[in-house]
Amino acid sequence: MNNTLKTFIFMAGLTALLVVIGNVIGGQTGMFIAFAFAVAMNFASYWFSDKIVLRMYNAQEVSESESPELYSMVRNLATRARLPMPKVYVIPGDQPNAFATGRDPEHAAVAVTEGITRLLSRDELAGVIGHELAHIKNRDILIGSVAATIAGAISMIANIAQLSMLFGGGRSDDEEHGQNPLAMLAMIIIAPIAAMLIQMAISRSREYIADEDGARIAGNPRYLSGALRKLHNASQQIPLEANPATAHMFIVSPLSGGGIVSLFSTHPPMEKRIARLESLRLA
Repeated sequence: MNNTLKTFIFMAGLTALLVVIGNVIGGQTGMFIAFAFAVAMNFASYWFSDKIVLRMYNAQEVSESESPELYSMVRNLATRARLPMPKVYVIPGDQPNAFATGRDPEHAAVAVTEGITRLLSRDELAGVIGHELAHIKNRDILIGSVAATIAGAISMIANIAQLSMLFGGGRSDDEEHGQNPLAMLAMIIIAPIAAMLIQMAISRSREYIADEDGARIAGNPRYLSGALRKLHNASQQIPLEANPATAHMFIVSPLSGGGIVSLFSTHPPMEKRIARLESLRLA
């Protein structure tokens, strides 16, 4: 199934889950209040997230004179992708990684760690930059913010319902129908987990799209597949003090974990990403 279609289906699933949990637990009033609150929080996050995350990782903006090769590479690839020139940042640290941020292509930034510039060849680094520019071009920051808004609203409604059950509250706008305690309990437990899993699935779908589009921007899918292989191995050996809330932004997860933890991963399995890239034939 096309990953764009998957994203649409997952977003529709999140929306449907919000409607269901709102009607079962919070009623229309509770649903709208939680949704409005989640929109406000995520609007602020979307608007200021670039400055927050860059400061979080102590990223330093570099000019063309300070980092001519990196700056020139970003500029050439941005031109090929028909994007405005993003700001370029370098993050101090040995773990090889990179991410893009910004609310739209006109306010975007690409950040790379010192470690990635030492580990990768020029072609491999071009594959990574292409991937990040694809995120910018596809407005994945916006898509992630919308998904986070809906998932956040679902979690808030579940929390409201939990407090309501603890203190004996009820649904003010639908009392004549009464409450089903078992349905409420199931929703309180299951809905936030389901919302998180769908949100993670959206993130994984966007990674696949960015891999393919990034390979086209760079001009060769093997640039990125070779980079991912090196990055995956190195990220498991070199730690990065990363906030889990921002782990989805990096080209490879800065966090380690397997087994059931992989269900909550924001990144697809590395072997699948590499296999898809190596089977990709550019027109």
